[in-house]
Amino acid sequence: MSSRILLVEDDERIRSSMRLALEDEGYEVEEAGSGEEALDRFADLPADVVLIDLMLPGMDGFECCRALRRHSAVPIIMVTARTDTHDVVAGLEAGADDYVTKPFVAKELGARIRALLRRVRPTDEVPTAITFGDLELIPEEGVLRHRDGREIHCTKTEFRLLCELAATPNKVLSREQLLDRVWGYDYFGDGRLVDVHIRRLRTKIEPDPALPRHILTVRGMGYKLVP
Repeated sequence: MSSRILLVEDDERIRSSMRLALEDEGYEVEEAGSGEEALDRFADLPADVVLIDLMLPGMDGFECCRALRRHSAVPIIMVTARTDTHDVVAGLEAGADDYVTKPFVAKELGARIRALLRRVRPTDEVPTAITFGDLELIPEEGVLRHRDGREIHCTKTEFRLLCELAATPNKVLSREQLLDRVWGYDYFGDGRLVDVHIRRLRTKIEPDPALPRHILTVRGMGYKLVP
């Protein structure tokens, strides 16, 4: 069964060309011309991946992304004509998993979608369960929770990132290693994807995200998880 893509783009010509390209890649595509329409369509029929153009009329792409994140962990790719660091980081902070810039090659977009649809690595490469602080991570169940049983909501990408760090506790993983293992594609060294997702994880699992105890930065090298 083909994966369903929700394409959110206000320019009809661009939307049509993107739909045809995605259908050629084997995806089933639903279209929305605004953020408001996208939320309605997603509520009626959730997608497997959402592509959101940042520059939408009315509700912009940032707010649409935040609105989806309040209710869903669906993988989100933001589409932007800008490569400005502020816009890219703002989109990732709003909850996007990845981004592509216009103009883009359909094959590249297809590869990024496939990477986001990947499952977590086989569980025999990750401990059955690992505890750190007051938290318990169970990769094979896709669960992160407090010891009192309260579950912590993570996006699929955040969860994959945490699993990669947990698979080798106390070992430093570089941004390049994490890009390859979590995003599974050649990202040309764009460490912003890793840095923003680390910040998002810290807000969810650290008592004080400004002074992390579990996901530590090793200056000049990368990140490690200290259980």
